[in-house]
Amino acid sequence: MLPWIIGFSVFIAYPMIASFYYSFTNYDLLEDPTFVGLQNYRFMFTKDPMFWQAMRNTLWIIGVGVPLQIVTSLSLAWLLSRPKGGSRYYRTILFLPTMIPPVAAALGFVFLFNPATGPINQGLQSLGMDNPPLWFYSAFWSKWGLVFLSLWGVGQTMMIFLAGLLDVPRQLYEAAEIEGAGAWQRFRFVTLPMISPVIFFSVVIGVIAGFQYFTQAYVASFAVSGQPTGGAASNIGGPEESTLFYSLHLYIKGFAHFQMGYASAMAWILFLIIMACTIVIIRTSRRWVHYQGGLR
Repeated sequence: MLPWIIGFSVFIAYPMIASFYYSFTNYDLLEDPTFVGLQNYRFMFTKDPMFWQAMRNTLWIIGVGVPLQIVTSLSLAWLLSRPKGGSRYYRTILFLPTMIPPVAAALGFVFLFNPATGPINQGLQSLGMDNPPLWFYSAFWSKWGLVFLSLWGVGQTMMIFLAGLLDVPRQLYEAAEIEGAGAWQRFRFVTLPMISPVIFFSVVIGVIAGFQYFTQAYVASFAVSGQPTGGAASNIGGPEESTLFYSLHLYIKGFAHFQMGYASAMAWILFLIIMACTIVIIRTSRRWVHYQGGLR
């Protein structure tokens, strides 16, 4: 166990303790930290307008993106669970996008959704749409572009749902069909309760990932703005801070503005928020999550 203990102490325990201490200091990575008490936390909630903007964007991507990912993953998994020829090839094709690195996928979507030369808008114009969306160049459509990017890579969640669907006992469907249940009733009263643990797992993982959403937003905003001229983070999070998510704001404060003490405070607030949301989801799951072996 010694290698694991050393790795945990060096890469997890020590950084957490150090960040907790730095959250009460004014630390710029160059000079010794100066203790300031709760000043970072007060500034976060009362004087940093971008903090609330980043929180709103993050809650939006969670509230819209996570349900759409679950619905899309479940729909694709249901289609793949049908006994048709070539299902293995379809599963492989739908899973392949998850193998693409997030940076490459984000750059590819920036090209596809380019309002002037991208094939998406060119296709919409050929269908008769005179003013197609500006996507990553619009404060309204930029987050929707990131949502479509996340839906493109739902293959991993889809495979989890597929395993859950294939694990549902067939005799339950046969019994429901004998009782006169239609397709929707079988899905509502048999499929959903039996795969509710999978839905619960996907919700928890999706919420945690949503609060830590960073790479795609950073790459997309940086690619759209081009090489920033006013500093490494001058145009990150645009347009109009529409893609400024919590983790991105934390990164800018810590590694672009060198406010590591304030960034550490933001990290601990993020930890508390994620922990609180996870506890709420777990507590409420007792009402809608059903296990084959009974209550747990």
